[in-house]
Amino acid sequence: MITATTAHDLRRAVDRWRAHGERVGLVPTMGALHAGHLSLVELARSRADRVVVSVFVNPTQFGPGEDFARYPRDAARDAALLDGAGCDLLFLPAVETVYGPGCTTRVRVDGPSRGFEGEARPGHFEGVATVVAMLFNLARPDLAVFGEKDAQQLAVVRALARDLHLGVEIVAAPTVRDADGLALSSRNAYLTPAERRAAPVLFRALEAARAAIAAGERDSGRVLAQLRAVVAGEPSVSLEYAAVVTADSFQPVDRIAGEIVVPLAARLGSTRLIDNLRLRVE
Repeated sequence: MITATTAHDLRRAVDRWRAHGERVGLVPTMGALHAGHLSLVELARSRADRVVVSVFVNPTQFGPGEDFARYPRDAARDAALLDGAGCDLLFLPAVETVYGPGCTTRVRVDGPSRGFEGEARPGHFEGVATVVAMLFNLARPDLAVFGEKDAQQLAVVRALARDLHLGVEIVAAPTVRDADGLALSSRNAYLTPAERRAAPVLFRALEAARAAIAAGERDSGRVLAQLRAVVAGEPSVSLEYAAVVTADSFQPVDRIAGEIVVPLAARLGSTRLIDNLRLRVE
């Protein structure tokens, strides 16, 4: 596995692969890798000849008072995991490499960035869209893999690639979960033992929504009432939001039909977690 820290070294490797007709897949991450990230690498490996993984804790997607300074970082561990997973190139840039001197450009994707995480974390999706556009320009991949756990981010990135004609295929990877249903997340490391025991209530709530829809319920309000009732049974968990939205525009719907997402966010002590359920309903 090659490790590149500069745009020149990254592009030199990618250009060499392209000269041999190889397809390049990109997996953007912020490090603190877990099995969910490695599943993205595996999916990219199945769709491309070469896989680039970026590890970059992006400062512009963190707001004031968020966990940028304490976000878990372990470059040596990440590199060992990626090497074992078949990554061809680890891109490990400094902030100055991504945001060059005097950089004032920002990318805003309207529509799917409205509400939910966009409201709870002002500026977050502008930071996401900006760094993803930069990484696409740096790595010039044929495809990029993003996890479905960050469902609103996935909708934003798909709109970004489509609207700016970036020529990058966006591939979605299913959420990876622990045995008790908790979605894998780097922020799970913040949970105390008691909070970790309580956290699977989020998955149980989403499964209650799934069961209601499978039983024929098509009214979003009634589905969400069942979801909220499950979360309410765990007093240490505070639900911030839950909704039923269209998968592409991420806008709320009253009647459930087509491809929908049920996103939620909750707090357990000082830790904030997100999760979602994705369904196609005829």
